[in-house]
Amino acid sequence: MRNYGQFCPVARASEVLGERWTIIIVRNLLVGCHTFNGIAEGAPGLSRALLTKRLQELRRAGVIDVVPKPGGRGSLYELTEAGRALWSVVLALQDWGLKWAELTPEHAHPGVVLWSWVTGYLRTDLLPQRRVLIRFDFPSIEGQARRGWVLVEHGAAEICEKNPGFEEDLVVTVNDPLVFARWHLGEIEWSEALRSGAIVVTGRRQLARALPTWDRRVVPVGPSADERR
Repeated sequence: MRNYGQFCPVARASEVLGERWTIIIVRNLLVGCHTFNGIAEGAPGLSRALLTKRLQELRRAGVIDVVPKPGGRGSLYELTEAGRALWSVVLALQDWGLKWAELTPEHAHPGVVLWSWVTGYLRTDLLPQRRVLIRFDFPSIEGQARRGWVLVEHGAAEICEKNPGFEEDLVVTVNDPLVFARWHLGEIEWSEALRSGAIVVTGRRQLARALPTWDRRVVPVGPSADERR
C-alpha cells in the first residue's frame, strides 16, 4: 500500500493533529493555560498520564516548547510559532462544531462551560476592579464538581475549587447544564434562561444584572441548534 503522507500536507498535518485531545490541548494553550494543571483543567476526561504523553508528542512535532518556571520548580508550556499558527484551525473547528455538531447533556458539563467562559470569553474590560466572589452551584452534578467559585479582582477573574475566604456576592444555581451551555454558545439569552428557571441568581441586584454582560458571546455560525433538529 502506497504511503502518500510525505507528499500530502493534509495527511502530514493529520498525523500531528488527528488525536482527539491534541487540538484541545492546543486550544488551552492558546487561551493562556501554560501550566500542566491549567491545561488539564480544560480537558476533563484526559488522564494525567495521557496528557503527559500528548505534550511530549506535541513537543517532538515542534508545536510546543517546555521551559522551566522562573522560580525553578516545575515547567511552563509555550506554543511555538507553528503552534500559534493553529489558532485559525481552532476557530475553524469551533465554527464547524457550532453549525453542525449537536449539543447534548453529555457534552455540556457545567464545570467545563464555566472554565471555558472564564478562561476565554470574559470581557475583562467590563469586570469590576473591586473584589467580587461568585459561587456557582450545579445541583445535578455529583461530587466536588457540583460547586465552584469565580473570583474577580483588579479586572481579572479566576476559578477556585474552594471558597477563597471571602464573602460571596452572588450565587448562581445552574439547574439545567444544557441551558447554561446554550447560553454560553449564544443560542439563548440570559433572560430566557432565568425565566425558565434553568438558572437562578441570588445576591446583589446590580451585580446580578451586570454578570451576563461580561460574556464575550460565542456567536453561532449557520443554523441554530433548534433548526438543526
